[in-house]
Formats: sequence, C-alpha cells, structure tokens
Amino acid sequence: MVKDAIGGIEREAMESQDKLTAELARAKRLLAVLTEEVEKNGDILQRSQQRELALLQADDLAALFKQLLFGLKESYRLDAVTVVLCDPDHDIRHLLLATGAGMDEFPGLIFIDALAGLSPQYVALRHPWLGAYSAPDHQLILPQTETNASIAMIPLQHKGKLLGSINFCSADAERFTPVYAIDFFDHLGVIASFALENAVNRARLRRSGFTDVLTGWNNRRYLQVRLVEELARARRDATMLICLMLDIDYFKRINDTFGHAAGDEVLKEIAQRIESQVRASDVAARYGGEEFVILLPNTDAASGELLAERIRTEIASIPVDIGRQEGVTVTVSIGIAGIAPQRDDLDLKTVGESLIARADVALYRAKSAGRDQIAVDTEG
Repeated sequence: MVKDAIGGIEREAMESQDKLTAELARAKRLLAVLTEEVEKNGDILQRSQQRELALLQADDLAALFKQLLFGLKESYRLDAVTVVLCDPDHDIRHLLLATGAGMDEFPGLIFIDALAGLSPQYVALRHPWLGAYSAPDHQLILPQTETNASIAMIPLQHKGKLLGSINFCSADAERFTPVYAIDFFDHLGVIASFALENAVNRARLRRSGFTDVLTGWNNRRYLQVRLVEELARARRDATMLICLMLDIDYFKRINDTFGHAAGDEVLKEIAQRIESQVRASDVAARYGGEEFVILLPNTDAASGELLAERIRTEIASIPVDIGRQEGVTVTVSIGIAGIAPQRDDLDLKTVGESLIARADVALYRAKSAGRDQIAVDTEG
C-alpha cells in the first residue's frame, strides 16, 4: 500500500514535470515569436523613420515624388504605389516641370482636376482606408493587374482640405484589411502632407525669382536656366530643340498713342494668347520688353513652324481690349531656329546663346520683310 502511494506520487511528479516541460516549451516558442515580432517591428520602425526623414529632406518636388513613389514601394515591399493629387490650376504640375523633370519620370503620379468620381472613398477620406481592391472603385487610382488584392489609401491634406492620396497595393489579400491598425498610416499621411506643402512652397519661392511680375510668365533668368537643361535633355535623347522668338510689331506706337497702361494690357493679353497654344512641356518666357521666347523640346522644324503660324494667327485674329471703345489690332513677327545637340557639345551655355542669337536674326529678317510673318533660320 505504501509502495502504491509512493508510485502514485512519483507518477504525479512526472506528470507535473511533463506539464512544466510542455509549458516551458510553449513559453519559449511564444518568446521566440514575440522576439521575432519585436525585431520585425523594430526593423519596420527604423525603415519608417528613415523613409519619413527622406521625405522631409527632399530638395524639390521631383525628389519628393520619387521618394513617395519609389522609396515607399521599396521600403515597404509593395507591389504598386501611386500618388493622386487634385491640381485644378495645374500649379503643382508646372512647378514640377520647372525642376526640369518630365512627367514620364513619375509613373504612378496621377494629377486630376477634381476628386469627384475618382473613387467612392474620396467622399469621406479623412483617415486611411484599408480594404480589398475593387477594379470598379480603384482602377483609376491604381494600375489594374491580376495580382491586385488589397490596398491602403492614405489621405494627403492641407488645412483640413483633401488634396489626394498615397495609394499602396499588395498582392496579399491580408496585407491591408479594415482591422489593421491605422496609426502608422495616419502618421505617414501627416508627414507626407507636410513634406508636400514644404516642397510646393519652396518651389513657389524659387519660381518667384524667375517670374515676370506683369504677365506672370517666366522671365529671362528662368529661360537661361531651362535652356541649358533642355539642351542637355535633347543631347541625351538625340532630339531637336526648337526656339521661337516673338516680337510685338510697332509696340512703341501703342505706348505712344494709348499710353503705357494700354501697352501693359497688350503684353498681358499677348502672353495669354501665346500660352493658349503651347504645350505644358514647352518653356515660355518673357525675354524682355515686347519680346517673348518659347522653347519646344522634342520638336522638329516643321512642327515648330506650324505652331508659330498658329500663334501668329491667334494674336492677329481679335483686337486687344485696352479699355477703349475699339480694341487695338496687334500682330507679331516670329523668328525660328532649332538645334539637335551632339554628344561632343559640352559647353551647352554657349550652344544655348547661339540658338537664341540665330532665332533673333531670323526675327530681324521677319520684321525687315514687313512684319506680321515668320522667318526660319537656315543654319540649323
């Protein structure tokens, strides 16, 4: 009987030891999982902090958009990232182009004139939205592929106004779900919105030194910077850059007859009529006085001449309202020159000066031939 009691105690002790061993094993496994989670979260936090710092340190809009589109995709191992921005006045687009970047450098950057109708989530997008990808709802903000499964829409805001969103896409249906904690995405949205506001303000400040106060156009200083950039692009892509130089005919007569206020109205109206004919990628500037210059990247001579004729016709077609009973009919003379920079053209500043000078000579020929016409330089 004593032996049976001792045996029972030993069995209970062994069972207890087995239970303790099993509990210890489970605790070790749980600790390993928690340690892995901590390390994983620490890695995510470190990458997030590095990425946020990169956003805040972006030198200009081009650098910021590259960080948003490519940096975030790489950092968080995403299948796709897009940035949607409501830009009805094309202000941000123009500021981006002013950095010398081309829109083709930013696949996934989507500019729109209004958020309405783009995705139903935009109606009340004030905090991140996570859920399943739906082609009818999301194909306009994310590229539609067979692997799209879940998305996160992170709002970009300024003073409570929705500007657009950063959109993450994953092939993993469980990557972004409504039960996912959104604190991280909220924080990222705040940082990205702040970085965007800073980049836009810096771009506007830089541009203010490059802007003609009267017409709102870029000025000669801006043209000199962009001319070298466009020549470098043309040299790299083996394309042609066309330069149009325009001069308002008999502008002094307008000032002398109607006054300088009327002359200012003519300058502003002519700038608007020219702008209505050029592309967003073209570089237009008030060169000085009554002269304007337009650079046409990736354009051949024939296309440049067609544009010049459209501008000439547009300006001459309707009298300019100068606040009198009858407007004043204005015409322009236009000189055209072009160049396809070669790889051995290293001094692009000198090449640019030569291009402007040739367009100026062609302009002089147009004016000497009777004005209100186009002359093409034959050297290029």
